[in-house]
Amino acid sequence: MATSSKKKDNRSLQGNSLARQLIADGILSQKTLDEYQEANLDEPIPLIRYLVKHNVASSYQIALAVSRDFGMPLLDLDAIDRDSIPLHLIDENLIYRHNALPLYHRGKRLFVGITDPSNIEALNNFKFHAGLNTVPVLVEEDKLTQFMDSMGQSKFDEMMDIADMEGADGVDVVEDFEDDSDVTTISEDDAPVVRFVNGILLDAIRKGASDIHFEPYEKKYRVRFRQDGMLNEVASPPASMAAKIAARIKVMAKLDISERRVPQDGKVRLAISKNKAIDLRTSTCPTIFGEKIVMRILDPASIMLGIEKLGFSEAQRPLFEAAIARPHGMVLVTGPTGSGKTVTLYTALGILNTESRNISTAEDPAEMAIPGANQVNVNPRQGLTFDSALRSFLRQDPDVIMVGEIRDLATAEIAIKAAQTGHMVLSTLHTNDAPQTLDRLAKMGIPTFNIATTVKLIIAQRLARRLCTSCKRPIDIPKEELLKQGFTEADLEQDFTLYEAVGCSKCNEGYKGRVGLYQVMPVSETMSNMIMEGANTLAIANQAKQEGIKDLRESGLEKVMQGITSLEEVNRVTVE
Repeated sequence: MATSSKKKDNRSLQGNSLARQLIADGILSQKTLDEYQEANLDEPIPLIRYLVKHNVASSYQIALAVSRDFGMPLLDLDAIDRDSIPLHLIDENLIYRHNALPLYHRGKRLFVGITDPSNIEALNNFKFHAGLNTVPVLVEEDKLTQFMDSMGQSKFDEMMDIADMEGADGVDVVEDFEDDSDVTTISEDDAPVVRFVNGILLDAIRKGASDIHFEPYEKKYRVRFRQDGMLNEVASPPASMAAKIAARIKVMAKLDISERRVPQDGKVRLAISKNKAIDLRTSTCPTIFGEKIVMRILDPASIMLGIEKLGFSEAQRPLFEAAIARPHGMVLVTGPTGSGKTVTLYTALGILNTESRNISTAEDPAEMAIPGANQVNVNPRQGLTFDSALRSFLRQDPDVIMVGEIRDLATAEIAIKAAQTGHMVLSTLHTNDAPQTLDRLAKMGIPTFNIATTVKLIIAQRLARRLCTSCKRPIDIPKEELLKQGFTEADLEQDFTLYEAVGCSKCNEGYKGRVGLYQVMPVSETMSNMIMEGANTLAIANQAKQEGIKDLRESGLEKVMQGITSLEEVNRVTVE
């Protein structure tokens, strides 16, 4: 059976128009063709590449003969401006697979460089993917191969520029503190992928990024940093490296590298100096083109900012400090993911963390270790949920309890109970503003009496980017437009300057760092009565306004008047 198949392949190849023409030109002999056919059975290789590799004829001789015999134009690749070649139109995997190159784009036509005029499959695939009519142009095999190699090398060089950045080899991966293993240095393995990942992590830390995204796609692989809340692409290594990069990160995070079908979570601890270690919370997610990995950088310096750096106004800060100083009650922080709720809670814990207080926290997971606080990572798979952790805390004489998030009725009920029985409870909810939080608790099933008597303060917040002090530029906006944006006549009577983002070498598109926008709403006696009477969110919001509580929009406009951020940025984070 194998012999029959082999003869069939020989006949097919002998019938190839290119082979027949090369034999007629005296470039290819039947003996060489037979040798090629034998080799092609074990390792498929294009005929022209085989002939050039085995010095049967030069690449130029073959190209010249083929051009004459098939009536195709012959183009010298050395005469092409490589920066103008439209590589973006065709997936690089197709280019390598078909040994064909998009040369230039004219109107609805894409001129494609090929070495074999019978390579119709390449022309059809390029036509389908680019949505353009393809026109074949003959090029020399050796020059096409050199160009392909340079394409891969340029991607590799981009990767190595990051891999070879100063300090990349000095990053240590520290084993988890639950392990008794020794510290291992990842520079022991000098592989390019290892050094590339080191360089990316170090670069992200140096630039103050909060998250690193490693993303595989059909036609590319990209790495993005989230800086000041915005994602920016920082590297595009070869798509072929996607699996190796994912495997390296999973090894660092102690995840199962053989499991690619389900999400996994882990943690990497990096020792970037003798006195400083940074944790990176790592999450993998299987996508149709590979595993996307997101690493959240948990830098203690960025989490424990101190209350003076949070961005509270002169009126808001005393309300916050007075609420957390109470011996019992509940303080809630609300906002979407990434709005800085954890930083606010950790700041409160930093103020309350004294020798005389017993502090316990239930988190998913703990963002950073707080000396003096008893922190628990919830683990629902093992039965350790927020509500079960809270029940355990109540048996251990706590003074302050912090719950990472109130997600369900069971957690809400035990948190309310703790606040009613002499404990200060700090927690978060996902609502758009402070008044909505009271309605959310009621809809969870908490009796309105319990809400009214336990919730003492609600903080809604967002994070806005700070204008770069080195390049921000004054801007004039007509009074009518300012009034439409929410400024009052009283605001416009004040002397202030509005600024816009410009951008310079010291910042990221005109911004550097972030500042909090807050709605700090104490639950007054009037509000408590309204809650027990079943008042809706709108009624409570109107009461807050009557009591002088600034909403998020007003807080943002105040930061604009102070020159801290721009009106454009406040619109981005507060306009719904």
